Amino acid sequence: MSSEFLWIAAVLASAMAWWLLRRPVGRAPASAPRELATLRSALGPVPASSPRPAPAFVATVQPLPGALAGFHWRTESDLGSERHATLIAAVRGIPRPPRSLQQLLSPEFVARASSAELSDLVMGEPLIAAKVLSTVNSPLYGLHRPVTNIGQAVTFLGISSVRSLCLQYMLTEAFKPTQAEAQKAFDAIWKASAIASELAVRLGKMLNLPDQASMSTQVVLGFVGQLATASLIPTAGMPRWLGRDRLERARLEQELLGLNAVEIGGLLMKSWELPTALVDDVNDMGRLLVTPPAAIEPERLPRIALGYLCAHLGEGLAQGRIPSPEALSIGDAVDTHHLRACLAHPMLARLPAALQSPELQAAVRQMLGEPAEA
Repeated sequence: MSSEFLWIAAVLASAMAWWLLRRPVGRAPASAPRELATLRSALGPVPASSPRPAPAFVATVQPLPGALAGFHWRTESDLGSERHATLIAAVRGIPRPPRSLQQLLSPEFVARASSAELSDLVMGEPLIAAKVLSTVNSPLYGLHRPVTNIGQAVTFLGISSVRSLCLQYMLTEAFKPTQAEAQKAFDAIWKASAIASELAVRLGKMLNLPDQASMSTQVVLGFVGQLATASLIPTAGMPRWLGRDRLERARLEQELLGLNAVEIGGLLMKSWELPTALVDDVNDMGRLLVTPPAAIEPERLPRIALGYLCAHLGEGLAQGRIPSPEALSIGDAVDTHHLRACLAHPMLARLPAALQSPELQAAVRQMLGEPAEA
């Protein structure tokens, strides 16, 4: 082999070695992207690495108690034309509350109103402002210094509590009984609504439920139907009406008036031209008596269940059926059948413990005018 050939071979070997050293490591052949695309197409998309969503709420279905299974909840469409016309005329005969009630309950005001805006609204109704300040300074709230304006009341109690007080006193303009028996019923209903709305504020915060601002407002409005019923029910039927549980009251209301208090309250609020969505939420709270949790949207269920419970507890405390704050519980009565099934919702899991918290029980004791320590 000639020396010239050996020299050429050595040059070629050196060039090949230099190319191998300078070549980018790990680069795929030009055809690799097409082959990889073909492989990926055959295998399908790669699953996302994000965490799996929490399982959806599934309510436990329990057999209905006989009394509940045998009860037919009437709606407006169930009434004959004559009875419907009579009831509508009676509902429309109830005086309208002040026009400022509509502003107080407008979605924009509920969502964004400041203490100054609430003060301006209430001060436009001097009588209502005076009643609110009188209540705020009463032993019910146990404030350590006198409150002289609505803004201060909001500072001490929070805007939700003050809004609920304003709402209650605006509603008094529409419900003014003239007979002693009716006055007793109204007093009991007002006391129940005050306790229930305050429970809604406190429990809503403890459970960190969404849209707490409107919770206590809806609970107060849930008593409008009872107030309307107390205005319409024959005086002779009053004593055997108020002391019953919700199911038996609804049965008697339908017998005497055609519809129960929840549906009557809805008719009245619509006649007052309150926001439709607000009226629907209030009615759905009352309808939990006969509505299984599976029929309610899971995202709405916690607020509807808590509103129903607060009304139930407010009535029990106001009428003495719940003997003390330590006895606060959901109970096992027929009218809490569907409510108990709602406790499976994750956002309500801490509700039984919240009802037994010393802070809540102390607040209830104060609302009832009892000593700070039992």
